[in-house]
Amino acid sequence: MQSKLQAVPPFRRFPLSEIGKRTTLVLVACFFLAPLLKLMFLSVKTDTGIGFTHFAEILADPRTWVAVENTCWVVGGSTLIAVVIGAGLAWISAYTDIRKKGWIHLLALMPLIIPSYVTSLAWTQLAGPTGFLNKWTILWNVYGLDGIIVVMGLTHYPLVYLLTLSVLYRIPKELEWAARASGAKGIKVFRQVTLPLALPGIAGGGLLAFIASLDNFGIPAFLGIPEGVTVLSTLIYEQVIGFGPNAFARTAALSIMLGGIALLGTGVQWMLVRKSHSDQTYAEDRSIRYPLGKKRFAVEGLVWIFLLGTSVVPLLAMAATSFLKAYGASFTLENLTWDNYRFVLTGNGATRGAIRNSLVLAFMTTVICMVAGTLFAYWRVKQPTMLLKAIEGAVSLPYALPGIVLALAMILTWIEPLPGWQPGIYGTIWMILVAYLTRFLILQVRSSSSAMLQIGNEVEEAARINGARLWPRWQKVLIPLYLPGILTGAFLVFLTSVTELTISSLLWSSGTATIGVVIFNLEQAGSTTSSTAFSTVIVAAIGLAISLGGFMKKMWLRRRAE
Repeated sequence: MQSKLQAVPPFRRFPLSEIGKRTTLVLVACFFLAPLLKLMFLSVKTDTGIGFTHFAEILADPRTWVAVENTCWVVGGSTLIAVVIGAGLAWISAYTDIRKKGWIHLLALMPLIIPSYVTSLAWTQLAGPTGFLNKWTILWNVYGLDGIIVVMGLTHYPLVYLLTLSVLYRIPKELEWAARASGAKGIKVFRQVTLPLALPGIAGGGLLAFIASLDNFGIPAFLGIPEGVTVLSTLIYEQVIGFGPNAFARTAALSIMLGGIALLGTGVQWMLVRKSHSDQTYAEDRSIRYPLGKKRFAVEGLVWIFLLGTSVVPLLAMAATSFLKAYGASFTLENLTWDNYRFVLTGNGATRGAIRNSLVLAFMTTVICMVAGTLFAYWRVKQPTMLLKAIEGAVSLPYALPGIVLALAMILTWIEPLPGWQPGIYGTIWMILVAYLTRFLILQVRSSSSAMLQIGNEVEEAARINGARLWPRWQKVLIPLYLPGILTGAFLVFLTSVTELTISSLLWSSGTATIGVVIFNLEQAGSTTSSTAFSTVIVAAIGLAISLGGFMKKMWLRRRAE
């Protein structure tokens, strides 16, 4: 009897009630599906019924085709840059005897950690018309289409780097040895063995970079709008804030186009990554496969010049600008001041309000996602039904779509969710909170699920057999085991929320501006010294948070080891 009882997964003996299931379905339908359906409906709604009039209008508008062409150049060019740099750096880190790999890994991830709008602002201070790189002669102006492509590629190459690195570690070195034993040289081994086996990781990372490029609003906004260069995301933004005739209907149609491309890329990426995971049956092998010998010093020099030049130097240029009394002044002692920092931290109500709003939004989003996401992940892992798979797919949709598309869907939904009913959250901070929860919940679900899949059912079953009820089991057994994964997801949700710009750029109103919005507005208004000071404070805060998180992780591991 006891063996039969143990064979039944513990969660299935405590099924969620029908009320709970129906409540979950209603919440998912209202918060995750209804906004997207309303966006689709508005794109085809006309004065005479249902039709494709708005699509015909935007396709007849020359600005649409200019934005589409620019988007193709930006997405294609930046993805190519990301693939070349990410795959190359991954191969060097995985297979060669280059030193300080931990620091190289950290610097390679910096573009993912620092918000893209801060990265854009940093590059304008390094390579803008009056930047440090162009003080004496114009070497390269980062503003414009080429600047967007390069900066976006440098921002997204860590996505390719991470996925490729994971795949390279799992390629059996015996296959490469067999190729060499058959007479193949280094380049031929790479082309015929290593590259085909690493292709799923490279392609998966490249598609992630492709999707991230479609989603990115900060880089085209900072580097493109001043030069009149529009992509689809900035065109949607400009038309929404312009409030022209049929603005929402036209932008809904544009959003459907952009969202459709993003979802198509997400689907292809999911299939490739799924195939990649299914092939990873070998344990990681981090042994050195290609000793560099006398070339090691030169390779290390090139890697460090690239990483410092693209990750650190622009931030230093931004920090230097933040100390200037006037933008464009020479960097001399008499031109330096702390007034910009006093202004953004104590003298400007907008920046103080933005810090407060972002922290409150990030804290509330993190807490709600941590609780709801972890409970749903537990339900999803312990009871993997088709219904729950469908719910997880619906929850992941808002994150797969570009943020500007989701923001527009939120506006259309919460102005009047039902005919005649206006809940009053439009234009308030609660609107942004709902959008954050809708977009970032899946991050917590995925992180918590990963932690739970590593813990077998027998652990919880043993606690249940010994008399532990539901809450004591969670408190004394499950939470300590799941905690690293839960906290990782919570940290990711918090960091993403506190630095978010794309969604809040459309949803903010007086008194609800976030950190990203204030930095964007300061830069658009020409207050570059203030925007760089505020951005430098944010970068320092992110660095402090990451250092604190690393310290806490070490303490946790040490405590568990004891």
